[in-house]
Amino acid sequence: MKKPFVAVVAGGYSGEHSVSLKSAAGILSWLGQDPFATFLVLIEQEGWSVQIADGKRVPLDKNDFSFENEGERIRFDYAYITIHGTPGENGLLQGYLDMIGIPYSTGDTLVESLTFNKYVCNRFLSGFGIRIADSVRLTESAVLPDAEGLIVRLGLPLFVKPNVGGSSIATTKVAQPDKLLPAIAQAFAEGKEVMVERLIIGTEVTCGAFRREGKIVALPVTEVVAYNEFFDFDAKYNGAVEEITPARISDDLTVAIQRLTTAIYEHLNACGIIRVDYIIEADGVPTLLEVNTTPGMTPTSFIPQQVRAAGMEMKEVLCSIIQEGLSH
Repeated sequence: MKKPFVAVVAGGYSGEHSVSLKSAAGILSWLGQDPFATFLVLIEQEGWSVQIADGKRVPLDKNDFSFENEGERIRFDYAYITIHGTPGENGLLQGYLDMIGIPYSTGDTLVESLTFNKYVCNRFLSGFGIRIADSVRLTESAVLPDAEGLIVRLGLPLFVKPNVGGSSIATTKVAQPDKLLPAIAQAFAEGKEVMVERLIIGTEVTCGAFRREGKIVALPVTEVVAYNEFFDFDAKYNGAVEEITPARISDDLTVAIQRLTTAIYEHLNACGIIRVDYIIEADGVPTLLEVNTTPGMTPTSFIPQQVRAAGMEMKEVLCSIIQEGLSH
């Protein structure tokens, strides 16, 4: 019996391209070639390709998600998506895969487009009683934003970030009024919408979750202690951070965050592995930062840390997600 062919899909069209490749390398190392035949699929502006032996690339046929290898035409049975940013984290790739009948590891087009838009996702989840930080969404316009009005409403310091970006790219902590408009301009250079958000002070934590055999499994909570002013790109990928798993919080608070993460998974009808970021404010209540539906998957990323802390193996978790997707 032939092994199912699994595409680990990476790359994408955003500034997170290089981070995605690192996540793909982690996933491929855990999966190996058993029980699936795994291949790296690269989605890039110049073309879609499959990496075969010795790093050689061959074109991917977008008509049916297939490729040719040593004279054999191979059509993938499943796509494990680890693109951070467009088109793998915003629903575009999911819509394409739905149209050609290939199962995949994330939520569907609606789930992914919703969670990719931080402002809309947070407001959707606030409808279920989940606390979020006050924020304002700015869209591209010839009219300059009202900097004074934003400061009056949100206070200083505040955060400026692209509304549909990730990895803290073009994210700025603004402490002085004259720095606000330049920060907004920087964020607009990365995307068409910008989110200006109230500063949340407290302990930053993050919690992963995935579905196995119909049940949502919440992972141990990680505490994030950034050496920089906040958990920016440098902290995330250049080691300027201390990540403590399990977090140094009470057992009751840990359980509360795991339950909240499970509820968010259900509210969104998510699929595969997600990670939800929070800040626990002075009153002991977690405030939602954002939901990540294609979280980082390098060996040192949060999810692998949490899986290890839970006494599980990454291969087993990934295989269970893929096998469940193949069985439906």
